[in-house]
Amino acid sequence: MLISLISSADQVTDARIHRLCGALVRSGLEVEVWALGSKKDAPNGVVFHRAPGGQGFAARLLRDLVLPIRAKGKVWIVVAPDLLPMSWLVARIKGRKLVADVHEDYFELLKDRAWAKGFIGAIAKVIARVSTKVAARADLTTVADIQVPPFNARKRLVVRNFPDSSLLSPSGELSAEPRAIYIGDVRTSRGIKTILEAAELSPKWSFDIVGNVSENDVEFINNWKNKSVASSRVIFHGRLAPAHSWSFARGAWVGLSLLESTPAFSAAIPSKLYEYMASGVATISTPLPRCIELLEKSKGGVIAADAQSVAATLNAWAANPTTLIHMRKNAVTWATSNLNASAEYEAFVSAIKALAPISR
Repeated sequence: MLISLISSADQVTDARIHRLCGALVRSGLEVEVWALGSKKDAPNGVVFHRAPGGQGFAARLLRDLVLPIRAKGKVWIVVAPDLLPMSWLVARIKGRKLVADVHEDYFELLKDRAWAKGFIGAIAKVIARVSTKVAARADLTTVADIQVPPFNARKRLVVRNFPDSSLLSPSGELSAEPRAIYIGDVRTSRGIKTILEAAELSPKWSFDIVGNVSENDVEFINNWKNKSVASSRVIFHGRLAPAHSWSFARGAWVGLSLLESTPAFSAAIPSKLYEYMASGVATISTPLPRCIELLEKSKGGVIAADAQSVAATLNAWAANPTTLIHMRKNAVTWATSNLNASAEYEAFVSAIKALAPISR
């Protein structure tokens, strides 16, 4: 059976796309992926098709219209909210089964986006509401965490972003010099300004930043690179496929997760926390409720409210890494005992396969 995973918005480097496709391929299913990006960054074992068009609203609208027509699978997994309405309609006409994979609370996430203001913001909110309603009517609705809507879906399955060990690199021995990593979207709300300020206050540390830089933060980051005395110790690697991204965990001492307390983030657990722990790096996180709870349970990291606190922790660990080493061991132990990724993704695959007998 062929499965089509389609997105009008996501790059094929998206980690969740890799995790879901990995589970499907390992179970013996054929998978085609329609997304942005290049074949070299696609998940192993899939047939990759680059989604047509470039950046911008018009190109995305084109993809929303075209991709449901081009998808060949018997089951479609749709991972972009604005793609759902057209996909639902075409799936009904063609007799395909529709899986709505909802990454985040899209309506709450808009409150974090600088562009989502005025007329454009109003349109985006309408799309988010309509897409959530369509997701609830899909044959299967998978959500990335317990707090992600829709809650009234016909068949709702929570598929959390538990680490796929095939995509991760164990941190192993500490590097000779202290090194911190950040892997994820690079934007103000996800803590990039806090990271850069902390870098200036912790001169013994180097930093690897892996991820796409938000357009709204490009100018700030370029100015910082040109003016900061810490710029030589902070390397921006850009967007990379997950396995390449996590190769920077080798030898890393600390993983940073410094999200701001936005409406969407305050109820969430960043997937990078799970991945940091599974890779064996300690974590420094901002004091979001579920992050506090997770680090208190695992003893695999600390909470820091601002750049000064982050830097103070880093400087203390550089002077004496004993506590850090204990946290790294705690992180791996907790991840091994509590992050049952196999069960999570097996449930997902079983739910997908259950759609096959009644699809044409």
